[in-house]
Amino acid sequence: MAIHTFAAIYIGSYEVSLKIFELSSKKKLHGIDYVRRRIEMGKDVYSTGAIGYELVDVLCGTLREYLQIAGEYRAEHCEAYAAAVLRYAENDLFVLDQIRLRTGLSVHVLSNSEHRFINYKALAIREEFEDMIRTSAAMVDVGGAGMQITIFSEGKVVTTQHLVIGTLRLREQLAHKSGSLTQYERQVEEMVVREIEGFRELYMGEQTVEHLIIAGDYISELVRKVEKNRDQRTVDVQKVIRYLEHLGKRSLKQIAEELELASESDELMIPYLIICKCLAERLGASSLWVPGAMVSDGIACEYAEKNRLYKPSHDFDKDILSASRSMAARYQNYFPHIDMLVETSLLIYDAMKKEHGLGKRERLLLQVAAILHDCGKYISFSNAPRCAHDIILASEILGLSHLERMIVADVVLYHTVELPAYGELADRLDRGSYLVVAKLSAILRVANAMDRSHRQKIRNVRAQVKEKEKELVITLETTEDIALERSLFAAKAGYFERIFSIKPVIREKRIYQP
Repeated sequence: MAIHTFAAIYIGSYEVSLKIFELSSKKKLHGIDYVRRRIEMGKDVYSTGAIGYELVDVLCGTLREYLQIAGEYRAEHCEAYAAAVLRYAENDLFVLDQIRLRTGLSVHVLSNSEHRFINYKALAIREEFEDMIRTSAAMVDVGGAGMQITIFSEGKVVTTQHLVIGTLRLREQLAHKSGSLTQYERQVEEMVVREIEGFRELYMGEQTVEHLIIAGDYISELVRKVEKNRDQRTVDVQKVIRYLEHLGKRSLKQIAEELELASESDELMIPYLIICKCLAERLGASSLWVPGAMVSDGIACEYAEKNRLYKPSHDFDKDILSASRSMAARYQNYFPHIDMLVETSLLIYDAMKKEHGLGKRERLLLQVAAILHDCGKYISFSNAPRCAHDIILASEILGLSHLERMIVADVVLYHTVELPAYGELADRLDRGSYLVVAKLSAILRVANAMDRSHRQKIRNVRAQVKEKEKELVITLETTEDIALERSLFAAKAGYFERIFSIKPVIREKRIYQP
């Protein structure tokens, strides 16, 4: 059994960390060392809009030290990721360039979608995770810039939303504008309650969750203190609420001493504990699970998965499809049509593997586009494609990167609207992504024409490429008149033929009912 040593560096809003892992198919992820240093880049970014040169010097020095430690462990590979706080800085490109020149590291700045999915992977590899989401659960990732809440019901993702109430952001917005600590705490609580209540009303309604899952700093020590057990990770929510109320009466120094934290002057504890208290009170959970996972675990999971060192047991693709269907339901889409469109699109996709040259991931993106293609009608029938495009871009779909969400949105738009030349989209799509949009939108356009009436007139659809004739033959059975579908199919065939150099044709088999 081969064991690989891997180093994960994470540049967060208020600290920079290094975690060394041993990776293998048997042990999966085994952390062997973890170091971190407090570097508050978020403080500079949120107060001045840029990262100062002094902080850049400290950051580069720290990264050089981390690379030396990774070398001492003989790490075979090192990945460096950064939180979105770096992207918010006006001088982000120059900071990244200085890091590359001074350390040799190429830092990948995570989008919110990538960041949350990496954190999700770190949680999903825990053995307890499947049990937690089997009934209902709220998974919350509290960071410096914001907080992500994902709701599960019966093992499926219902929704995931990003709330802009991170610990560092709250401190920078409110700490220096409050007349006293008591007033500051009250203002933080008011902001957090407002956001959580808004989330509940819009995305949960009367639904409650059985389990609350929180990732982030401090919470592990809090749970261990409540249960008086350093190995305890699950606790009754009411116990947590009572303990947080107890901490609310104590000073920052006393809280740090009681939780046995290294820093006695960490002002981020206050907004963090208030966020946890509001979540415990407002989401209706009965138990709290603290997995102790961190971004570094997710980075190692990504690396191990990409290099086929092990295969995760959790089905992340299923989460993406579940979240997409929940989103379609929210916009009151007609599922008999959606289900038929998904089935027909995938039949065509699978029949044309040689012609389109795409893979499993693009097949998933086609499914998501088929599920979400009609959501714009909730806003406007006359401008539905554009509205659907905007809805998808503005929504979180856990498991899809920002680029993948953009591809899905464009497939939905251009399966109806004429696809512009590449030069008009080159500012946001590379050539590879543009080709994916063109191919998937062509498939979706033809598949959708076959059920334009939304009456599911056809059944037993089959698709086969006739190479000699340069045709995609779609064979179907029907008991009804499909003149409308035939005429619209013919109108869509030209775009498809232009993309693939293959003409799609329908072969109809009429079935007469007695």
